[in-house]
Formats: sequence, structure tokens, C-alpha cells
Amino acid sequence: MTDLLFVYGTLMRGYSHPMARLLSANADFLGQASCRGRLYKVKHYPGLVLSDAAGEMVFGELYRLRAVEDLLREFDMYEACGEGFPEPTQYVRQMLTVTLAEGVTREAWTYIYNWPVTGLSRIESGRFL
Repeated sequence: MTDLLFVYGTLMRGYSHPMARLLSANADFLGQASCRGRLYKVKHYPGLVLSDAAGEMVFGELYRLRAVEDLLREFDMYEACGEGFPEPTQYVRQMLTVTLAEGVTREAWTYIYNWPVTGLSRIESGRFL
């Protein structure tokens, strides 16, 4: 199991959410990162949908979690996915390849939007904040 987590929305630095503070207090910020995908505005938060298109990128941050299992359990609860939540959950946690600013790639956990995006606004820049 990897200890890396890619975040692209309300868990990023500068966002005044308690879960963002939990992440920053219990993980090491490794840098800005990106992945292939499309970003949608769901409500006051975004949803990442994976894409193979080279020009479709989502930008976020990469962290190394200190207490991997405990933190992933907390973030799964926050994202309302995983064990105990009715299917299909709004998000699913899965591994994906992210690229750091210097071009190095890593495999990291992230939360993928799992519901239809019909009617949602696309964030063309791929940047939530």
C-alpha cells in the first residue's frame, strides 16, 4: 500500500476545512502535482474524472501520509466511500499516476468522482483553487 495521497480540492493547502488541517498536520507536503483527467464543480467541491487525453489535466498536491491506514480511513469517511456506504458512492478511492512539477511520476491514492457528470460545470483550467 502506498503512503502517497494526491488531493485536488478541499484538502489542499490554503483551504480552511478541518480535513485539510488534518492532512497538513499528519502528512508531508511533497509538492504540486498533476494527473490526466477532467475536473467538475460538483457543489462547493470538485470531482475528478479520469481521462486518457493528453491535454486534459487536473492540478493538485501530493502528500506522504504518516499514519496511512488511519488517515485513509478518515478521508474515506469524509468522502463517504468505502465500507459501510451504499453503492454507488459519490467518490471511490483508487491509485493513479501523478506527475510532480519536476517531471517525476508517482503512484498515489486519490478520490475519483463516481456519479454522472451530466449537468455539472467543467473546470476547464483543471485547478479548483
